[in-house]
Amino acid sequence: MKGNWARSNVVGSYIVWCFLCSDLALASEDFDQRIKDRSREEADWGIAATYRVASIPFSVADGDQSVSTFVPMMFFENEFVFVDGLEGGVYLYHDDEQRFDISAVTRLRFVDIPASLQNANQGDAADFGFQWRMNLDPNWHADIEVMSDDQFRFHGNWRLGSEWQAGDWLLEPTMTLRYKDADFNSQYYAFSEFTHQRIGAGLDFNVGLDWRYHVYSNLYLLGSTSVTRLDSNAYNADIVDDRYQGEFSLGFGFFNAPHSAKSSMSDSKVIANQPYFRLAHGWATPSNIGDIMRFNREKDPFNNQLSSLFYGHPLTDELFGLPLDIYLTPGIAHHWSSEVQSASTEWVLAVKAYYTFNWPTPWRVGVAEGVSYIDNITYVEGSEMEEKGYTPSHLLNYLDFSVDVNIGQLLNIKDWRDVWLGYSLHHRSAIFESASQFGRIKGGSNYNTVYLQVDF
Repeated sequence: MKGNWARSNVVGSYIVWCFLCSDLALASEDFDQRIKDRSREEADWGIAATYRVASIPFSVADGDQSVSTFVPMMFFENEFVFVDGLEGGVYLYHDDEQRFDISAVTRLRFVDIPASLQNANQGDAADFGFQWRMNLDPNWHADIEVMSDDQFRFHGNWRLGSEWQAGDWLLEPTMTLRYKDADFNSQYYAFSEFTHQRIGAGLDFNVGLDWRYHVYSNLYLLGSTSVTRLDSNAYNADIVDDRYQGEFSLGFGFFNAPHSAKSSMSDSKVIANQPYFRLAHGWATPSNIGDIMRFNREKDPFNNQLSSLFYGHPLTDELFGLPLDIYLTPGIAHHWSSEVQSASTEWVLAVKAYYTFNWPTPWRVGVAEGVSYIDNITYVEGSEMEEKGYTPSHLLNYLDFSVDVNIGQLLNIKDWRDVWLGYSLHHRSAIFESASQFGRIKGGSNYNTVYLQVDF
């Protein structure tokens, strides 16, 4: 079973949310000036996509020697939480002298078997646990981690890492010793579920290098490479052929501009966009994105619905010098029960960009990209997977397309100047069988939603 990024017993309904305002008129020229008057510091953020290729250490009938996957990634950090590509966490304790941090972490772990077997096996997992990071000096750190998968098969990591900035290059070499208990080794190297072979615990060793190169403005190239030497118990498993496993990835991303391009007044650029809450309600449709964008939408015969609440945390207000408001947007959606499905809960984490234009009042178009985890597969998703012969995946890629209008400007009511009314397409899919972490499936689900969004 795919590793869980979250769990829930959530049932019930959302509380009706309303926004009260006072009663003064809003002139159109005041809207732009009000936006300019707001300011906060730009966050540390990034969004990227890489293509990962890894060797397969197992003996397989079809003879595949490598497997590849498309990996979307997000990056964000503040004093409370962090998202760093394939991992994220919450800071539980921070030493005032910056000597060490204690964090709760979760990390995506790839299980490299042939692509043809990945949908049925659903092997990629998101481990969870705790990390103690010791900052040895400004460039070097050491991590001690205790991690588990969703079935409490444990492993522990001791990692020595470094970070070096050289012009447009950022280099991050690491060395990791990983202890795996017998259950972990048996599951992920002997595949005991299928082979019925049990093996003992072991200690493997990994050396790796992550790098990032600044190309222009917010555009970066990034990649990684690593080699793992398996322990003797894993290597001697009946299904394992190779003692060494290698991987590399290459991609591009959009990140904060380099420090030298930021404001000379401080270490952080000042931005104007504000946090928001968005409350939405939507209806499922079996139509694909192309049909929906052409207004050729088919109604779900069982009228399955969802309600969602999203928070928007401002990251920056420009990209490549263009006026784009960028947000990190975590959200939760309640899928209501119907005659063909029970209630379920969906968690989303995404990065969203808005472009604002006047026509003649302020309008915005937006697009978001991220990940979505659902505890119970919905009917509209499950029926499509059954028809196509796939095993559905709880973890999928998330997209959101939206358009909204500022109510305060539209109705000339100053009290509603922070309220937007809009439409969004709530979409889950697996990137056309190209991503092992999403189950190697094609298809997903779409919901047409209407929403109120309030800046604060």
